[in-house]
Amino acid sequence: MTLLGFGEVIPGYDIRVLNEREIRAAAGLLFLATFLSLIFILFNGNFLPIKFVIPFFLLDFLIRVLVSPRYSPTLILGRLIVRGQVPEYVGAQQKKVAWIIGVVLAAAMLVLMVLMNTYGPITGITCLVCLVFLFFESAFGICLGCKFYALIYREKARYCPGEVCTPQSRQPIQKTSAGQLLVLVGFAAVVVLSVLALRGPLSSKPHPLFAPQVSSGARPGSAPAPGTGR
Repeated sequence: MTLLGFGEVIPGYDIRVLNEREIRAAAGLLFLATFLSLIFILFNGNFLPIKFVIPFFLLDFLIRVLVSPRYSPTLILGRLIVRGQVPEYVGAQQKKVAWIIGVVLAAAMLVLMVLMNTYGPITGITCLVCLVFLFFESAFGICLGCKFYALIYREKARYCPGEVCTPQSRQPIQKTSAGQLLVLVGFAAVVVLSVLALRGPLSSKPHPLFAPQVSSGARPGSAPAPGTGR
């Protein structure tokens, strides 16, 4: 039970709904924070940013589930970002299921990485799952966590993004031709072959644009060779 009500009552909708546009914006913000924290770990071995992100991540989702989505900091910020766009309403209950999953994942990360100060395959997989969920929500409008709603409640979710809950035939602009698929496969092949063929020639370290060039046989600040007259 949410303290202040979960979702908004909008005329024309017989169930409580949420604005998908601000949800996607909030997911993008959380994805960015989590991804940057992961970059610090992978390249610098710095776990400090993720130890700040995890508690705020968990607190934000707890506010959504236990208090009300309208008081979630990231959803408030998302609302400010997309306030000029027409709302796209989605069913609130399936989002609640997805966010409960987010609470569970964030709580596990809090215990393992912040309180126990550990890392390993479990934390890595959990972080990856969070990133995938957030990326699909923000980039594609696909709520992976919402897929569990039908499994739990044994009924179809209503008012899904892009009306994916309602069976319908694809419009001509949505269909993919054989030629388009061949272009996609060909592009992927070009990318793979380019990486294999050009990895060596392009692997040299770049130099500063405005720094003076130094010949390979001399080092900056080295003394001139004897007998050169310099």
